[in-house]
Amino acid sequence: METATLVIVLVILLALFFDFTNGFHDTANAMATPIATGALKPRVAVLLAAVLNLVGAFLSTEVAKTISGGMIREEEISVTIFPAIIFAGLIGAITWNMLTWLLGLPSSSSHALFGGLIGATLVGVGTTAIDFGVVMSKVILPALIAPLTAGVIAFVVTKIAYAVTRRYDAKPDGRDGFRWGQIFTSSLVALAHGTNDAQKTMGVITLALITVGWQSTAHPEPQLWVVVACAVTIALGTYMGGWRIIRTLGKGLTDVKPAQGFSAETSTAATILASSALGFALSTTQVASGSVIGSGLGRRGSIVRWGTVGRIMIGWLLTLPAAGAVGAFAALIVVWLGPWGIAFDAVLALAIILGLFLRSRRNRVDSSNAMSEVAGSGHAVKVTPNPPPTRRQRRRANASAQERPESTDEGDRS
Repeated sequence: METATLVIVLVILLALFFDFTNGFHDTANAMATPIATGALKPRVAVLLAAVLNLVGAFLSTEVAKTISGGMIREEEISVTIFPAIIFAGLIGAITWNMLTWLLGLPSSSSHALFGGLIGATLVGVGTTAIDFGVVMSKVILPALIAPLTAGVIAFVVTKIAYAVTRRYDAKPDGRDGFRWGQIFTSSLVALAHGTNDAQKTMGVITLALITVGWQSTAHPEPQLWVVVACAVTIALGTYMGGWRIIRTLGKGLTDVKPAQGFSAETSTAATILASSALGFALSTTQVASGSVIGSGLGRRGSIVRWGTVGRIMIGWLLTLPAAGAVGAFAALIVVWLGPWGIAFDAVLALAIILGLFLRSRRNRVDSSNAMSEVAGSGHAVKVTPNPPPTRRQRRRANASAQERPESTDEGDRS
């Protein structure tokens, strides 16, 4: 019994650390664009996001129920091994979160968590313990649909915003009023993030409590102390500010103007809040990235850096299997070594966390340099400093080149 209690404590601590990484990993979802446009100062932005994440975590528990009472079939898993399986899954999720944070890639913390849990469960128990119907309907399909939906909404809203304010086209600061709107919309995104992402850790902790009989399966909603702990932890992580990812979303995908930022945040908030109400465990990172891309396509003359988009999408595709592979490896150690495997996994998790953190110190990114020029941000995400011209720019250049000889010939005749 003492060993089981110790494992549950380790699971709760590691889950809260995942919640912390989720906070600083996903701060960019709400605050990258207002920081990029100057609507909010960096430190003010992350403080506002932290407070609203804290508030949002108390508003809904539908997503937590998806994890604690849907994706994993607790009744198929032995009480003695399941906490260790959850522990192994969290190692997979944290490893991927830390790695993508180091690279400045806005990947999905949610899918890292799901991938880690699924991989660990498959190795530790088998396919019977996974409800693949829930995985498909509430994880996979939303992951495919949500970024596209958010991108389309952001594209349309951006087009409307620029059409309505067309008379300001000749004025460099004619649309600065959107900066005030960004404060509201970015706050709404931060609130929405709290309603969605904090719940995932609540669901994991609740799942662990249910498996050892500390909570009834008839009541899969998180207990109050779980809600408070997760809310405070994700708020602290948010305040740390994931400056590497803020830089990518704020400058690495496209140069964001106030009207674009307003449109992207409106789309992101609407999509996330709708998914939270429906209980979809959505990736706020994918939604935010899709919105930024859509807003970039919606502004005439804007350049979307498709090379960076491609790298981010590859990261999205790798998230589930990569986190699942690490989770499966950690679970395999538990299967082989038993209780000693849990100790080995704990040491492994600590080594991974410290190693990636120390590596990040070699190229420090903070509030003072996060919003440097795109050429600077390319150091973290390998953005090409001088992106290739768009198709429209190439057509204009070709047309100008064809006009020059004609003008020269006319001059010679005269």
